[in-house]
Amino acid sequence: MVKLNGGPGYQMNVIEVSCLEVWREISNYLDGEVDAESRMEAHFKACAHCKAVLDGTRNVVKLIGDGIEYQVPEGFSKRLYDKIKNK
Repeated sequence: MVKLNGGPGYQMNVIEVSCLEVWREISNYLDGEVDAESRMEAHFKACAHCKAVLDGTRNVVKLIGDGIEYQVPEGFSKRLYDKIKNK
């Protein structure tokens, strides 16, 4: 935290790394290639949006990585194709 001259007791979070930098490195972070005590870790604590992106990315990696295939209802592919074609 840094105290600004906006009045008595006014404080603002300082995030040392931009959201764009975090998004570029999120895969490396999840792979353990970025130090956990890095500026990214501090960013996730201060930025709810990037924390949500991190959590969502973790979920996608988990779903894809578990190797489970899900059966879609009969006719789903045709209905989906028809909707896309008619857009």
